[in-house]
Parts: sequence; structure tokens; C-alpha cells
Amino acid sequence: MFGCVLRRVCWKRSGARRSVCTTQPEVRVRFAPSPTGFLHLGGLRTALYNALFAKQRRGAFILRLEDTDRARLVPGAADAIEDMLEWAGIPPDESSRRGGHYGPYVQSERLQLYSQAASSLLHTCHAYYCFCTNQRLELLKREAQRSGHVPRYDNRCRHLRPEQVQEKLALGVPRVVRFRLDSGAEPFQDLVFGWTRHEVAAVEGDPVLLKADGFPTYHLASVVDDHHMRISHVLRGSEWLISTAKHLQLFRALGWTPPAYAHLPLLLNRDGSKLSKRQGDIFIQRFREQDVLPESLLDLITHAGSGFNNNRIGRRLDELIEEFNISKITTHSALLDLDKVHEFNRVHLQRRIEDPHTRVELMEELRQRVLHTHGSDISDHAVLEPHYIQRVLQLRKQLKDVCVCVCQGHISCLQELLGHSYSYLWVRPLVSLQQLKDVSAEAADIAAAVIQLVGAGGSVSSTERLNRELKLLTSRLNTTHSSLMRVLRLALSAQQKGPSVAEMMLSLGEQEVCVRLQRALEP
Repeated sequence: MFGCVLRRVCWKRSGARRSVCTTQPEVRVRFAPSPTGFLHLGGLRTALYNALFAKQRRGAFILRLEDTDRARLVPGAADAIEDMLEWAGIPPDESSRRGGHYGPYVQSERLQLYSQAASSLLHTCHAYYCFCTNQRLELLKREAQRSGHVPRYDNRCRHLRPEQVQEKLALGVPRVVRFRLDSGAEPFQDLVFGWTRHEVAAVEGDPVLLKADGFPTYHLASVVDDHHMRISHVLRGSEWLISTAKHLQLFRALGWTPPAYAHLPLLLNRDGSKLSKRQGDIFIQRFREQDVLPESLLDLITHAGSGFNNNRIGRRLDELIEEFNISKITTHSALLDLDKVHEFNRVHLQRRIEDPHTRVELMEELRQRVLHTHGSDISDHAVLEPHYIQRVLQLRKQLKDVCVCVCQGHISCLQELLGHSYSYLWVRPLVSLQQLKDVSAEAADIAAAVIQLVGAGGSVSSTERLNRELKLLTSRLNTTHSSLMRVLRLALSAQQKGPSVAEMMLSLGEQEVCVRLQRALEP
């Protein structure tokens, strides 16, 4: 199924010509979407498995756009598909945008190759001209449906005599080219489903290879392109498993060696229903707009299925490449739980924060977003300094010397830090002493005592220690703990709800807490 690529290297040395032959295994896989829509989760998973397979074997990952269905093309979809692959961190090695030695990588630019292949099949009698009208084909379909049969072409034109064919060609009768399916299909070994055999000739009519407009169907174009692009392995959805029997017949008829095939099980919703483009929430662009990290999405779609030695949350692309094992892919469908996307994103955001390199990028991204969202309301630009933003991202969890996700794990994406609940991080609230007294008559004493506590230093080091100190302070002031917390929350954020008071104080830092409480005490 898959061999080696033979390369001959020749050169001259001291007038003598030497020739050396070397063999080098070459893995080449392709992701071949149709730009009739934008990239969705099912397509991303297929692209990812191809990319993992190629990267693990130091091969090439090719993006090929199958745009022969001209009536259903969506403007901008072709560029958007490659944009999303780049965003996801799995850009192709070869594509229409990136170039390569086996282009063009858009099928509508390769029509001559398909015409040549069709002519070769006609010449060897593996294909024939079909002159049946759309009206006749529609009648066949309706009749089959009325009788409860699966619609299929009756292969009528396969039996035309040569002189009949020539007469119709001379008259310019519209025609297509159909492939003669052989009966007695041979079994083939799929890398996922094992030995498989589909007697397609018994259940299907001869398929169209070349349409009347000169454009190929998927069957011809994919076979021709896989051959000319030297594809070694085809990893695609299991919906194409039956069609592979036809494709193998085409390869044999054209005298070409087919690639190895691996058909991936379907990606389904959690309830077992099919992913549908009409759902609207399965497109990759939508996840990007919702601030989902690309590594979170890759982790989610691989976690839903099989193909890895281990299954755990938090794997990044390099780990997916290392752990990918095509022999571990099972034949049963993968169930995707989209409700877990925020859980996955929280884990991967934490990983970005912990990594010194990605943390720097994250800090700059957050800074730019804060400027864009709150820029005109920021009175103290110290909130834009790296040390402050890093403190916001790296809150300490209780007394353990480990970093936890933003604001004690409540945040799953940066965008949430820009919302109303966390605006106190960037904008100093305007709160009067009277507003604090409306909450508690002891508001002034509470604010003064907390200023003294914080000013002494050391208390704002962890949420656990801070909560313990505030409870002791409640006892000394002879007030209720809820009153103390409401006063502090209002003074620090001008809000009634949000993160815990200890988290607020920890993220703001001792100096900023004192500044805000002192401002609230001013008459």
C-alpha cells in the first residue's frame, strides 16, 4: 500500500559522473475540505489527525481545496479555512497560500489532469460516455423511491454500441463520463477498520467521473490528486469508507498504486446526534470569537475520541504529537461534550500563565485589551504595568506555593477579566463615606482598621491568611463579618457582587487597597 520514494542524486567529480540511489520513506497526508462552508469541529479534527500523523513521522501535511462543486461555493471560505488552521497551530506545509512542489492546490486549477485521466479510462474501456438527461435520471430516482428501493443509475449507456456513441458525440449531445464498476470487489485493509470489503457494484450504479461542465466529481478528482501529489496515507471520515472501494478500482484502472487508508470514526454530539452546520456553534471562528484558546479546542476534540495512549485534560500540541497512536483509534463514534469547553479553556489558560514564555505574551495581550476596553477610565496607569498584570494572573491559592488559574480558578478566558465584575482591577471606583455608612454604621472604623492591618504588611500574602486576619478584625471591632465584607467590597469595587473580598485585596495589592480605602474615608 505504501512504499518508498526513490530519489536519484547525480553529480560530477573530477570529470567522472557518479550516480547514487537513495531510498527515503516519505509520509504525505492531506486535508481536503470543500470551501462550501467554513471550518467546523469535525473538519478540524480530521485536519488535526492528519497533521499529528505527519509531524510524528516528519512528513508533509497538505491542504487541498476541493472546489469542484461550483454551485455551493461560499465566498471567502477557502481563505477562512486556512486562517483557522493557522490559528489552531496546525498550518499546512503545502497549500495554495504557502506553495509547494505539487500544486496547484485548488482543484478548479487542475482540470486538465482530470480530463487526461478520464480520457485514459475511456481509452481502456474502464469508463464510458453517458448521455442520459437529468429528466431521465430524476424519473429513475422517483421510480426507485416509489418501489421502496435505493435510487441508483441503471447503467443504460454502458451498453451503447460504438457507432451509437460516435453518433451522439457528433451531434454534440450533452454527456458525462461514468466509471465501469467491477463486480467482485477485493477487500482492503483499513488502518482503523481492518480488513474491509464493499461490493459497490451490487448496490450502486456506475458513478459519474467527469460532469457535463468539464468539472470532475469527488471520486475522480481525489484519486487523481492523491496520485499526483504523492499522498502516502489518506486519513478521512468514516463516511467515505464505502467510497474507498470505488477509489481503489479507479487506482487499479489507471495503473497507479493507492495510498494507505485510515477512516476516522464520526464526531457526534454528546447525545449521539450528528454535528450539524446548522447548529451554528460548531464553527471554529465562533470559538475564536468566544476567546477559546486553540490548544483548548484541540484538546477537547481529541479527548472526545481515541487515538492516544492516554486520555487526560491539558495536553498541548507537542504532547498530542508525541502521544498520538493511529493503532489506538477505535471504530466507534466519538461523543463531543461542548459544555466542557470552558473547563478545558480554564486548564489551558492556567498552563499559559505558568509557562514563562506564554505568560509574557498573555500579559501583553491582556494589557492591550484593558486599554481598549477601559482606557479612558483608567486614572492610575500602574494597572498597565507588567508587575501588576502578572499579579492579577498569578494569584496564590491559599498557603500553597503554586499558581492557580486567574482569580482562584473562576476565570476561563481573558475576556472575562474585562467584564463588569472585574472592572475594579483596572478602574478605581468612586465611593463616598456616606455610601459605606449606608451599609454599616461602623464603616469608618472598619476602613481605618483594614488600612492599619494592610499597612503593617504581610497580611496580603494569601487568601487563607487574609481571611483569618479579617475574622480576627471582626471580633476586635465588635461588628459582624458580613458587615465588614460588604463595606470592603463596596469600597474596593463599588459593587455588591463579584470575586471574594480576599481575592480582590490580593489582586489589587497592599498599596492600592490602602489608596482606595483612604479615598472612601475622605469627606
